[in-house]
Amino acid sequence: MLKKQADTIRFLCADMVQKANSGHPGAPMGLADVMVVLMKFLNHNPKNPNWLNRDRLVFSGGHASSLVYSFLHLSGYDLSLDELKKFRQLGSLTPGHPEIHTKGVEVATGPLGQGVANAVGFAMAAKYAANLLNEPNNEVINHKIYCLCGDGDLQEGISYEACAIAGNLSLNNLVLIYDSNNITIEGDTSIAWSEDVKVRFEAQGWDVARIDGHDYDQIEFALEQAKEREKPYLIIANTRIAKGAGELEGSHHSHGAPLGEEIIRAAKEAAGFDPGLKFTIDEDVLLRFRAAIEKGDLAEALWNKQVENLSNEGKKLLNSLLNPEISKINFPDFAGKKVATRDSNGVIINEIAKALPGFIGGSADLAPSNKTELKGMGDFPNGRNIHFGIREHAMAAINNSFARYGLFLPFSATFFIFSDYLKPSARIAALMGVKHFFILTHDSIGVGEDGPTHQPIEQLSTLRAMPNFYTFRPADGNENVECWKVALNLNAPSAFVLSRQGLEPLNSGEFGSVEKGAYLLKSTSDAKITLVASGSEVSLCVKTADTLNALGIGVNVVSAPCFDLLCEQPKDYVDKILDPATNIVAVEAASALEWYKFADIVYGMKSFGESGKADDLFDYFGFSPEKLVKFIKDLVK
Repeated sequence: MLKKQADTIRFLCADMVQKANSGHPGAPMGLADVMVVLMKFLNHNPKNPNWLNRDRLVFSGGHASSLVYSFLHLSGYDLSLDELKKFRQLGSLTPGHPEIHTKGVEVATGPLGQGVANAVGFAMAAKYAANLLNEPNNEVINHKIYCLCGDGDLQEGISYEACAIAGNLSLNNLVLIYDSNNITIEGDTSIAWSEDVKVRFEAQGWDVARIDGHDYDQIEFALEQAKEREKPYLIIANTRIAKGAGELEGSHHSHGAPLGEEIIRAAKEAAGFDPGLKFTIDEDVLLRFRAAIEKGDLAEALWNKQVENLSNEGKKLLNSLLNPEISKINFPDFAGKKVATRDSNGVIINEIAKALPGFIGGSADLAPSNKTELKGMGDFPNGRNIHFGIREHAMAAINNSFARYGLFLPFSATFFIFSDYLKPSARIAALMGVKHFFILTHDSIGVGEDGPTHQPIEQLSTLRAMPNFYTFRPADGNENVECWKVALNLNAPSAFVLSRQGLEPLNSGEFGSVEKGAYLLKSTSDAKITLVASGSEVSLCVKTADTLNALGIGVNVVSAPCFDLLCEQPKDYVDKILDPATNIVAVEAASALEWYKFADIVYGMKSFGESGKADDLFDYFGFSPEKLVKFIKDLVK
């Protein structure tokens, strides 16, 4: 029966790709034998994809999405056979790579390696959840994380970063199944890859097994061995890509293109299936797969009783994790204080952590500089300070899984310049719409002596260009507070771009709010110029306006901590703060080209920075009151 079940999966996947005339049939067909055995081990409830103690199954090779959808449909998730027939079509629940709007998909995967780091993140989240919630003789969190990956995933650097973290933390709840078919798009993996994966993972602190990925007994034995281990577990499953596909079995030509009608018909006939039928699922096979529903219902019912048996403190904590009360945060007041926004941010996140037990995160080895230590809250896995090492990319992908786990509000911190290293994971966060907070300090040429390699120029524009991602660059401590109040209520990731140098406190605004992305900070009745800025350049604009107003040149000043929110405002609001009757000049120590959406002139950086003291650099590049005043006077003339 296992072979018939596996062949059913194979031909569902082949039919999906063939009907769409697009997709990747090879990996799903090669993994079908592993999949049918793994399904026997999975503890999940297809009728409740959000059950907290379910096993998480991550498909890191998102191109094998037909396997994902076959698994979900056969198990009884809310994914119909008609949706499988709409594979890769506009508006379907079966897109080319898995996305979380499909029930049962744990995390969006596609860029290779991301899913491996996501699996590590789920394992870390589960470990911390267990440390928080489990009580003597009552383990309410004890599930596993399984991840299917391939050669491409393990060639990507992010998998090395993440698996090193997993080994260091001895994440024994993590099982990584490596589909070792030795095939990539260009041909055999040997043309570009020759490392010994087993030795690599053993060196990183993993237990490793090597099996025949088409031998059901070996697969079952390996998965049975995964139940009780002290380390994360890698199963190297040697497989044949496009298993059962006749002349295309083992060929790289089966990786990313439909097999063709004749190949599929011949494969079905060889396996004893009717070659004239498509999307076929025999009743005996479906009954076997759908046993997952009854099994899952029972498992969740038993778990619900465990939750009922938690202590009152345990129940209260679980409720706080599931329903964070933002209104309980005691936000600080920075009125009248000159403070770097990285410092004000450090105070703010500690207050958030005191109020929200699910607020957790860490830095890529820069916590003292990022000011992100959660004081008195211990180190992971027993505390809330996670030490990621110098691994920005994996950090962000791991925290995406914390955000998807169901209990946590994660943050990832590094220098703003190194946001380049984590951007692929930030993009996936935006695609999923998860609450993941990126704390990015040392925001401009104000970094100073470290020089142009460490001074962000184009990064602000890059983040602002990303859909469903909100970048905040506050101009003082209290504006920083207001930015957090907004970000905590967004169903999207946010970035806080923060200064190293102290920033002067601002007066209260005259019209508008941070919630709308920008507000009128200072105005005059006969304004000829409106200066709009974010971060450290706001106080520069205020000083410039004071000088120019005294000279009879009317200048308004707008603080714009969130360009993305400003873009969402109606025209009448924008016109009230950015008076179209004035010349609008955007001032930022960055590329800032996106400001041409609102501004007539952008006064920004036109080159990389230099190495020197911050004050000298701001003056050298024109970001001093004297030089900005001269620029505006010349403009008015």
